[in-house]
Amino acid sequence: TYSVGQSHGLSKAKEDTYKARIDSVHFALDNDDGARTHHYDKADIILIGVSRCGKTPTCIYMALQFGVRAANYPITEDDLLDSELPKALHPYRHKLFGLTIEPERLSSIRNERRANSNYASLKQCIREVEEVESLYSRHNIGFVDSTHYSIEEISTKIMAEAGIERRFSPR
Repeated sequence: TYSVGQSHGLSKAKEDTYKARIDSVHFALDNDDGARTHHYDKADIILIGVSRCGKTPTCIYMALQFGVRAANYPITEDDLLDSELPKALHPYRHKLFGLTIEPERLSSIRNERRANSNYASLKQCIREVEEVESLYSRHNIGFVDSTHYSIEEISTKIMAEAGIERRFSPR
């Protein structure tokens, strides 16, 4: 039935949850892949890791299912040369959480994107994974291996290890 002031026929409580879910998804999309870092102060968590390890889908899932404001930042080859965290991440060290992946799986995923490139070579993937895991260790950043887990499992592990509370329960 038609009701003035209701969105999709939702009760006030469900409408608030719906708006929080949409706001969280917008946040995840707006803060994807390090494109914008000036809203990191509003993030609940910032996922970091090498390209194609699952940062974006994990952020979107956490936003959609739990209302978590999740941003992500790719650790690039240039970042790995420095052996330091990128400057944009320094003020938010307490919000950082890493993802890693087995080099063979990473190479397979990257070959789907750029076949037979240096970016997708097993040698390059081994180097990047070893260096990013070393970065996590040096800076005491928790991380999860995304190789054999679903986005749902990865998200649950991250939230448990990082101590992040759900803003609402899944649908």
